[in-house]
Amino acid sequence: MQENVENSAAREQLLNETQAADILCYSVRALQNWRHRGGGPRFVKVSARSVRYRHSDLIQWIESRTVSNTSQIN
Repeated sequence: MQENVENSAAREQLLNETQAADILCYSVRALQNWRHRGGGPRFVKVSARSVRYRHSDLIQWIESRTVSNTSQIN
């Protein structure tokens, strides 16, 4: 039971731009561009100048782009 609680807490952990970029293997600048233009993972606007990403939103974004062949890409 404790492990489920810990896993749940880890999925909801808020990550800064650098941590999120590391998980996605992209640059912080790419995340900033996606926030401005759209198309990136969901994010939490903590304040006017502070943005965080939920670990679970990053994983969901990755899963939504996972394909098994090139004909699936739109």
